[in-house]
Formats: sequence, C-alpha cells, structure tokens
Amino acid sequence: MRTLTLSLALAATLLTPTTRAQDWLDQMGNAMEQLTAPLQPPRAQPKAQGPVPPKRPSEPTVDVPVVAPVAPPVPRPRPEALDESAAPADEAKPAEETEPLTEAAPATEAAPASEPAPVAAPEQTAAPKETRIYQGACPAVIAGLVQATMLPPISEEGCGERSPLLVTAIQSRGRMVSLSQPVTTNCAMASALPGWLATVDGSAGSMLGSPLAEVVTGTGYLCRARVGGDDALMSEHSFANALDVTGFVLEDGRALNVAADWRDADAPAGRLWRLAHDAACGSFTTVLGPEANAEHADHLHLDLGCHGQSCTAQLCQ
Repeated sequence: MRTLTLSLALAATLLTPTTRAQDWLDQMGNAMEQLTAPLQPPRAQPKAQGPVPPKRPSEPTVDVPVVAPVAPPVPRPRPEALDESAAPADEAKPAEETEPLTEAAPATEAAPASEPAPVAAPEQTAAPKETRIYQGACPAVIAGLVQATMLPPISEEGCGERSPLLVTAIQSRGRMVSLSQPVTTNCAMASALPGWLATVDGSAGSMLGSPLAEVVTGTGYLCRARVGGDDALMSEHSFANALDVTGFVLEDGRALNVAADWRDADAPAGRLWRLAHDAACGSFTTVLGPEANAEHADHLHLDLGCHGQSCTAQLCQ
C-alpha cells in the first residue's frame, strides 16, 4: 500500500512542469524515508467493557480415601495324607463356588475376634411374699413400767396369743425388780403387775425391814386345761393371761416362799403373803392361793380371765 502511494507521488512530481529541481529532490527524500521507515503495528482500539460476571464459587474438594488393594482368595493346600488317585468325597460333586468377598480387610490387619455368644441369665424365681404379722404395742412397755420384749405370735391347738411379751423385770417404787426367770404373758397381765408389786414391796419394807429384790415366778404361758376344775375348759395360762408366783427375795437376802410361810399367819412372812393375796384381788379377776385347793398350795395364781357376762366379776380364794 505504501509503495503504491509513493509511486503515484513520484509520477505526479515528474509530470508537473513547474516543479523545481530542489522540490523534486525533497519529495524524493520524503518518499525514501517513508519506504525505509519500520512498519508500525496498527493501534488496537480499546474494547468496550461490559459488566463483569460474578465469580462462581469453587466446589469443595473431597479427599478420596486410599483403598488398599484386595488380596485375591488363596486356595487352601491339599492335605498330603490323601491319596491323589482317590477322589475325595467333596470332589464327587461339583463344589459350589464361593463368591469372593466384596470388601476384605488388608492383609496386614488382623481380623477382629468374634464376640462370644451372650449367656442367658438364669431365671430368677420370685421370692415368696411374706405375710404381714399384725401385733399390738403394750402401753406398760412404752411407759417403762415393765421390762419386756415382743415375741412372735403364738398359735397351737386352741392356744396362743397374737402379741406375747417376754417379761424380765417389773417397776416398783422407782426401780426395777427382776424376775427369777423370764415369763411369757400378754399385755394386760404385764400392765397389771406393777401396781400389785408396788403394794407388796412397800409392805415388805415396813413389815420385814427390807424391800423386794426379786420375784420368784412359776408358770407363765402354757397350753393346757384347767387344774382342779372342768377338764373341758382351757386354763388362762393357755392364752398368756396368767402368772404363778411362788416366792420373793428381799434385798437383805432373805427368801420367802408360799409353801413354807403361808401356814403361820401370825409371823411377818405369813402376814406378807396374805397381804399379797388380798392386794392381788384388786388388780386381777382370778386369785387362787393355798386356801383355794391343794393344787395351789405352793403358789399364788393370778390371771385376768373373764367371769360373768360383763367380765367384771372376780374370783378370789
């Protein structure tokens, strides 16, 4: 393009008659400079910039776990002891092909030990339900008038007591007077003894000069029929509702007993026994002594048996 322009310019100069030689030379120099000038690349036109689209968020990369290669199953070696000529029983029919495991643990890792089968717990038999025992508390024991402990209910062939007490001592004048041996009675008998014993204890101190230290006891609870009466009737001993007293021991050591002292009514010991007999008639419904019959010649029988329709009558012999 530049060569054609230069040629046209040179031709126009030669054809013009008025052109001077100097002007011609100048035009020729300009044409040569244009021929020898380096070609300049055309200037790039700036492109119109449109709106920049928002960048798309890059997707999170996920680490792909490296899975160890699965070792192919290796057949077990054939036992040497078997005869190669004889076909084993397993080869008589085509063996079932076992499918290879899809996932197997790496050869370097040991297979986890199989968990033992759970052992069934032994069956537990329900414990037998205990039958509740209904017993009643005794006010005399609560108040400290007698020293006693509660025994289990007694029940045997028409005899018994639901709340028997084992009495070991009786209160008298602010102190406890012990029994020669523990006796089993009910609460009613245990409650009647302190008042009676306090009367006897005071009389012993004034008449004999020494208070009581011990009460010598005989039978308490005993399942049997009445003595000296109708054999068809049960004794009050059968219901822990009676007590036999055979003697006393004073604090100075003297011993008193019904069999030896009752006969001499004028002696201090004889008078004390009669006073004890009469005082018992105010606390118990039945009092039997040596004058009642021969069976009571050596003791005083005390009980709270019911006499009469209202159970208020008393038998004092």
